[in-house]
Amino acid sequence: MRKFLQSFDFILFFCVIALVTFGILFIYSSGINSEGVNVSSEYMKQIIWGGSGILIMLVISLLDYRKITRYVPQIFVVSCAVLLFTKFFGRYVNGARSWLGIGPFGIQPSEFTKVIFILFLAWYLDRTKKTQDQRKRFLVSLMIMFLPMGLILAQPDLGTSLVYFPILLCMTFIAGIPVRYILFIFTGGMLTILFTVLPIWESQIAHHSVVFIRVLTNSKLRLILIFATGSVGVLSLLGMFFYRHNKYFYWISYGAAILCGSLILSYFAGKVLKDYQVMRLIVFIDPYADPRGAGWNIIQSKTAIGSGNLLGRGYLRGTQSHYRFLPEQSTDFIFSILSEELGFVGCMTVFALYFLIFMRTIFIIKNAANTFGMMIAAGVLGMFAFHFLINVGMVMGIMPITGIPLLFLSYGGSSLWTAMMCVGLLMSVSSRKFGF
Repeated sequence: MRKFLQSFDFILFFCVIALVTFGILFIYSSGINSEGVNVSSEYMKQIIWGGSGILIMLVISLLDYRKITRYVPQIFVVSCAVLLFTKFFGRYVNGARSWLGIGPFGIQPSEFTKVIFILFLAWYLDRTKKTQDQRKRFLVSLMIMFLPMGLILAQPDLGTSLVYFPILLCMTFIAGIPVRYILFIFTGGMLTILFTVLPIWESQIAHHSVVFIRVLTNSKLRLILIFATGSVGVLSLLGMFFYRHNKYFYWISYGAAILCGSLILSYFAGKVLKDYQVMRLIVFIDPYADPRGAGWNIIQSKTAIGSGNLLGRGYLRGTQSHYRFLPEQSTDFIFSILSEELGFVGCMTVFALYFLIFMRTIFIIKNAANTFGMMIAAGVLGMFAFHFLINVGMVMGIMPITGIPLLFLSYGGSSLWTAMMCVGLLMSVSSRKFGF
């Protein structure tokens, strides 16, 4: 017990406890109506999930993460099978068949799969660090990611599926995969989003034709550009074959492949996006394009945050939430309530707690006893940072609405337990560097 206490990460533990406490307090506030009456029991459920989540976190921190390596592949296969089962037999919640449960009790398997994905990718990257070339490691890592991600997209749950990208990028970067491979995926993803958004901006916001966007709206011009960039890529690859020491051909083919792939993917993205997803992109660009419809969420959230000023209106004195102007206020927009009632000071307190968690995680990555532990911590860092940046950016109106919860604060048992399991793994990795 003395060794455990000596190696126990009290900073990480107390940061998590503080954030969960904030979450319970403001989930309670979200249930208060304009007459000051509590009309929701969500805070009670969150207390139960928070208490059990702390227990799960402590149990996992006591376990030796190195001993689970032999079971990780089997657990990954089972988790993918559960996702497939959920696709066909799960419950519909908010337009996605992503829940399993009996009666009022339900879990979201895609949340727990994030932890299993981190473990399996860490297992693979650890096993192949000396036996495979980096290109093959990266391609296999992509295939490992696309399996659960594709099953989650099929539910369909776009928000949860997006979390897998930052996890992959963080883990492959720490694993020593060349940055050019990681930038290939990152840049391609950003261009795909840009090429998908620009035609929507032109038709719904600008309401006039823009010359350079015509390539994306005219199918023939897009096809010509895809053929041209693809041809440049192929010719550059041939140049690499005949002139092996000429790096110019490599970088030309690299850029052409990114541009060609982004044009193709953005075309399909424009075809498969549902109406509400298109509207989310539109109101992200201009919330007042539909102020009483899809833009309502962002407008009310920004109003709540702005009205908090320096010290806030005071706990349980917010108006946006109590008068029910904020949608999904106990889940996606919990930060808006906190900002309105505690103001800038409250926001900075939450930011400081997350900053400490990120710094402790980076410290664990640098001091992990082995590659497997280092990879686990890197995956958790990618997951935590993505949830934080996307959710906070979403409620401030600088990110599109994606349904990503704010870990530790937002209402929900599956996301809270997943976050607690990740913290338990971080503590397990941290304590083993001392030989515990």
